[in-house]
Amino acid sequence: MSDKKTSSELRKTLRENILRDEGEALELVRNLAGLDQTQRDEITKTAKALVISIRSESQPQLTESFLAQYELSTDEGIALMCLAEALLRVPDTETVDALIHDKIVPA
Repeated sequence: MSDKKTSSELRKTLRENILRDEGEALELVRNLAGLDQTQRDEITKTAKALVISIRSESQPQLTESFLAQYELSTDEGIALMCLAEALLRVPDTETVDALIHDKIVPA
């Protein structure tokens, strides 16, 4: 039997620890991920390269255009950011639909 947790078990653990101190929570997630330092360094390197590549493009893509249209200084932009953050924690499609309706319709 494997020591690795399933994604459902990982989500459950994260939900149970939502009010934990941020530093403690980060350490918990690092431990649960089971990545060694070399793997974490490679992930960081790849993420940095992606950000640099995206920022250096002269032609904005759909995402950049979308974000430019709905800046965080607008009610719509704030609603979309809240929605994006909340969707990371939603366990099922029924809740996703309700959340989208709750956040998008009023804005």
